[in-house]
Amino acid sequence: MGDLNKVPRFSSCRGVSFEVKPQHGSPFDIGPPSQNNRSDQRIWLPWTQLGSYRVFPILSEFQRTGSLASSHFCDLDDDDVEEGDAFPSDEALQVANDIEKQQVQEADQPIQATKRNPSVRKSKPSQSRLSIILLDQGLFTVYKRLFAVCFTLNMIGLVLAITGHFPYAKKRAAAFSIYNILALTLCRSEAFLRIVFWLAVKVLGRPWVPLFIKTSTTSFLQSVGGIHSSCGISSVAWLIYALVLTLNHRDNTSGDIIAVASTILSLLCLSCMAAFPLVRHLHHNVFERTHRFAGWTALALLWVFVILTVGYDPATKSYDNLKGPRLSKRQELWLTVAITFFTILPWLTVRRVPVSVTAPSGHASIIKFAGGIKAGILGRISRSPLSEWHAFGIISDGKDGHMMLAGAVGDFTKGLVSDPPTHLWVRGLRFAGLPYLVNMYNKAVLVATGSGICVFLSFLLQPCAADVCVVWVTKGVEQNFGKEIKEMISGHPKEKVIVHDTAVSGRPNVAQMTIDAARNWKADVVVVTSNPRGSRDVVNACKEVGIPAFGPIWDS
Repeated sequence: MGDLNKVPRFSSCRGVSFEVKPQHGSPFDIGPPSQNNRSDQRIWLPWTQLGSYRVFPILSEFQRTGSLASSHFCDLDDDDVEEGDAFPSDEALQVANDIEKQQVQEADQPIQATKRNPSVRKSKPSQSRLSIILLDQGLFTVYKRLFAVCFTLNMIGLVLAITGHFPYAKKRAAAFSIYNILALTLCRSEAFLRIVFWLAVKVLGRPWVPLFIKTSTTSFLQSVGGIHSSCGISSVAWLIYALVLTLNHRDNTSGDIIAVASTILSLLCLSCMAAFPLVRHLHHNVFERTHRFAGWTALALLWVFVILTVGYDPATKSYDNLKGPRLSKRQELWLTVAITFFTILPWLTVRRVPVSVTAPSGHASIIKFAGGIKAGILGRISRSPLSEWHAFGIISDGKDGHMMLAGAVGDFTKGLVSDPPTHLWVRGLRFAGLPYLVNMYNKAVLVATGSGICVFLSFLLQPCAADVCVVWVTKGVEQNFGKEIKEMISGHPKEKVIVHDTAVSGRPNVAQMTIDAARNWKADVVVVTSNPRGSRDVVNACKEVGIPAFGPIWDS
């Protein structure tokens, strides 16, 4: 299994947060940190199905099987984004290179079969995480198809405008750029998408709705990042065209308008370059901050641009036409109002709240908050709200509170272990992601490795529309995640919760385990949270046998 002295890999599951009201005896209780109780009254016992393990209550004289820190990690990369993104984890991106080096080292040390594990598979040569993200997702993914369709429609409109066959677009080229900016804003608006996801579950989450409609909707909603990216590039193209037209008729405009439009164009180009996959992978913090502050600056300048263009009078070469009725009739104004509203709305809900942070191990922390949250909802936290935000999946019983499970893999999450805060900044407007769409199905299998389990625990702790079976591949549950997480996963029927401890059974064939579980459970869909390679393998294996499956993608 590799060198035992290696620093274990762990990553936070993007979108995992917990809120809790103080309540004595509740696992979500925000109280003072306490030491882990090692006299646990439960033990992990083997059972035959799939070679996995279940938690059963036992007498105190039994001892739990010891294990090392988990080497599995869950990479929920979200768009932030994280994101997560996507499910997607900002912290995992910060240490991606270290993880890749460890994967290569582990691949060089083949796993030996033992009496306990005669069927352990030999490890395969490790692929670069970047190659999996960028090159191994296929040429015709839903994300890329949405990108291509949206970009093609924009280019058709642009060509028609240039050739004189679309005079309206030629006259309103700047407005078409703003339309694209509004579309890309909506595709990343947590408030807007929360409504869209809620409507999808409400309308399509009925037994009589055909499965292919549900899976098609899931594919689309998971891949709206393709529209976001395409509209970003298209807005640049339309604005370039608008600037060219303006420069060809300089007598009808002012230098101020040209300067402001050129600055906006430069900021849009900077944001697009920062979002280029290679830059985003290697320098995620640069991408995140560039996107945020360049976007805010461009939005402020957009207001200036709209006001200047409406108020400028070519005849007098002055800004004498700026009147309320004239301004209110311009579509550019209302497009800018909508962009501004959806941009600032999440920030209006930012607040500093008390938290309780405990570290069940040196590799993970549990952050507790007040307030129950619906299963599948994600949240963001920060120590410095203007600097960086980190998205995590939310675990909650839906009543007393919620919490976040954060693997210590980056500066932020390591700081939660070494220097636990008493308060954190949160966004009150939480967002929905792929896990929330599980509520749209009748029966689902949820597959997680390592800390990825956090995003699925809520489906076990509270009543949900979907009947779920959870498959968890991990190592050293109590040692890595603590007694609370262990108790949350225990006490369920063995066919509903399958836990495979790699310390006891070695590395399993997760893809085959998932297929078997889906068939036994008669699942409509499989949702997996793992590292990029793990998610890819499970999703591809399920699709090959006709089982709909979804996992976090690079820019969901």
